[in-house]
Amino acid sequence: MIIEPRMRGFICLTAHPEGAAQNVKKQIEYVKSKGAINGAKKVLVIGASTGFGLSSRITSAFGSDASTIGVFFEKPPMEGKTASPGWYNSAAFEKEAHAAGLYAKSINGDAFSKEIKEQVINLIKEDLGQVDLVIYSLASPVRVHPETGVTHRSSLKPIGQTFSNKTVDFHTGKVSEVSIEPANEEDIENTVTVMGGEDWAMWIDALKDAGVLAEGALTVAYSYIGPALTEAVYRKGTIGRAKDHLEATAFEISDKLKDIHGKAYVSVNKALVTQASSAIPVIPLYISLLYKIMKEMGLHEGTIEQMQRLYAERLYNGGEMPLDDKGRIRIDDWEMRDDVQAKVAELWKKADTDNLAEIGDLEGYRKDFYNLFGFDYENVDYKADTNEVVAIESIK
Repeated sequence: MIIEPRMRGFICLTAHPEGAAQNVKKQIEYVKSKGAINGAKKVLVIGASTGFGLSSRITSAFGSDASTIGVFFEKPPMEGKTASPGWYNSAAFEKEAHAAGLYAKSINGDAFSKEIKEQVINLIKEDLGQVDLVIYSLASPVRVHPETGVTHRSSLKPIGQTFSNKTVDFHTGKVSEVSIEPANEEDIENTVTVMGGEDWAMWIDALKDAGVLAEGALTVAYSYIGPALTEAVYRKGTIGRAKDHLEATAFEISDKLKDIHGKAYVSVNKALVTQASSAIPVIPLYISLLYKIMKEMGLHEGTIEQMQRLYAERLYNGGEMPLDDKGRIRIDDWEMRDDVQAKVAELWKKADTDNLAEIGDLEGYRKDFYNLFGFDYENVDYKADTNEVVAIESIK
């Protein structure tokens, strides 16, 4: 079939397998170009199919020759209907990994569930024995709690008062004012339940109890802080409460791992275009301005540059891990530089529909968004007939 992007609001309903393959190949080439990393050799990535999770899996495999198990919840293709982009990413990753002689297997299902945790543990026991790195990179808006069966939905809302500020529709370039009503206590609790640290801790408990965590194993989860411009809707909003919980959980997990000399970290990463960030008011406008400045200053990074730097310069740098005063790894350090943020704040004041294309990088934002779904890659013929039914080799 001929696959074109079909949009509904901030979501693309189609994905392109050849574009996804290009995405994976480009990331692999980047990691290989940076040289070997003396990192973990047996790696579990929970949330492995897109964004930082996919880039973590690629960095592990092609930076450290690691065996990887990836967990994700993606929609497989059917004849006449494309898969979700993460399915195609994972299929392309496994194909490249196997061609390079690397172990790579994947499990598709609800990572919040007990069943998927059990499947993963059994696979580790059968194939790898133990893992020495666990990446936790889930980004689901909904969680069915494995103990209660209750469905919790996260929300992106300010806390305390209505928030009003500029935002942009990145499809049209129109800058407008947006107001978001404040969260109630139920919104906050649900968001913390979905996006906080409880499931991360459950994963580590299950893996440790099963004896599949190696001596000295590390586990890393991902977070975001961001600038004063976005804090009302992000860091001081419902999602910020969830991130606070996630970051506090790292210390609890580290305590539990002391007997095997393991450690849990939270890595605070850079603002990037994701399906989730595209739906958060204010964030697309902030990222458009940030991209323009960071590209001009030679500081811009995508997910693969971020993850390669996390592994090479933080997790496996051969020396002491640099942490901030709250014990977090900061890979958002270039984004949060004073000179970068001062320029963003200056541009923010004057950004409007007429000048955004000039003072911001809306085109870069759009391109990154379409790239998420396998579109807008230079080496892909999007007018050609494409086989949408692509299998992931390890999923039967």
